[in-house]
Amino acid sequence: MYWILFIGIALISYLVQSNLQSKFDKYSRMALSNGMTGREIAEKMLRDNGIYDVKVTSTPGMLTDHYNPTNKTVNLSEGVYNTCSVAAAAVAAHECGHAVQHARAYAPLQMRSALVPVVQFSSSIVQWVLLVGMFMINTFPQLLLIGICLFAMTTLFSFITLPVEIDASRRALVWLSSAGVTNMSNHRQAQDALKSAAYTYVVAALSSLATLVYYIMIFTNRRD
Repeated sequence: MYWILFIGIALISYLVQSNLQSKFDKYSRMALSNGMTGREIAEKMLRDNGIYDVKVTSTPGMLTDHYNPTNKTVNLSEGVYNTCSVAAAAVAAHECGHAVQHARAYAPLQMRSALVPVVQFSSSIVQWVLLVGMFMINTFPQLLLIGICLFAMTTLFSFITLPVEIDASRRALVWLSSAGVTNMSNHRQAQDALKSAAYTYVVAALSSLATLVYYIMIFTNRRD
């Protein structure tokens, strides 16, 4: 049953990722009528929200866009930074949505930021702790329990990420429309692109939860 669940989640994850890539490629070919690039859109959204201490930079790779609250940078991938398209507008505005969250002290973002050091530490050792813990389950079951607690932190992080990402997209879409960056002919496409991206976070959270339940069941069954 667990293998069927994991295979099902893996298949769904693959389909969601493929769908996201397909949507990004499609909407990357839809040019904006105002000619603004991703960088220009990001800079305008930041200014419109009264944010002047965040820098917009270019980062290598594809779909590597992210906001870094530590050094206050909106990092746009090469396909977004210099591109004038609906996809670039949606992604740039979404990442600026995180900057707006940071400036407004959005609670879920603050919670996620506070968990980052803990999750980075737990992620670096959790697989080894779980692996050794399962081998020693009959002699030292507490080790597996420690691994479960470490993995639970990454699962919690995944679920806290959901409202953060959804809210950033909501802020982005409201601004894109109100600022006139998108219009009736392409706003729906921008919304579709961000919705596809949001599904990847939902699948990741559910996958993490399923894995956590799996390890809990192993620990519980051992005790029985």
